[in-house]
Amino acid sequence: MKRLILIFLLLAGPVFAVQPSEILSDPALESRAREISAGLRCPVCQNESIDESNAPISHELRVLLRERLVAGDTDEQVVDFLVARFGEFILLNPDRQGANLILWAAAPAMLLIALLVGWLTIRRRVPAEQQLTEAEQAELERILHS
Repeated sequence: MKRLILIFLLLAGPVFAVQPSEILSDPALESRAREISAGLRCPVCQNESIDESNAPISHELRVLLRERLVAGDTDEQVVDFLVARFGEFILLNPDRQGANLILWAAAPAMLLIALLVGWLTIRRRVPAEQQLTEAEQAELERILHS
């Protein structure tokens, strides 16, 4: 039973990331804040959104994000503000344009290149029966059996 409780507490860790003091009183603004923060990367944790992270920088980003929403910024303005301060690295899903297009296309391109190289390697392989002449095969048999 203790193990089960421990497992549930570990899985529920991200639930406790947003502190009660951060939550806005307006449910609509809080919903927008949660939606935006789910798409922003924690600069420390790197594979967690700021909504899931317990890092102090994530706390500061969540507070800043909510301050911008209360000030009347749109979702796009808030994201643009944070990108201007922290760079595109803060986006969990960067835009698919400009230099980022190279990054988005690199993995599929490398897969296609690997498949092409593998296919060409298999095609160029000499069949096993053509590797040795009959005289060479007879000599090999004589050496192996002597």
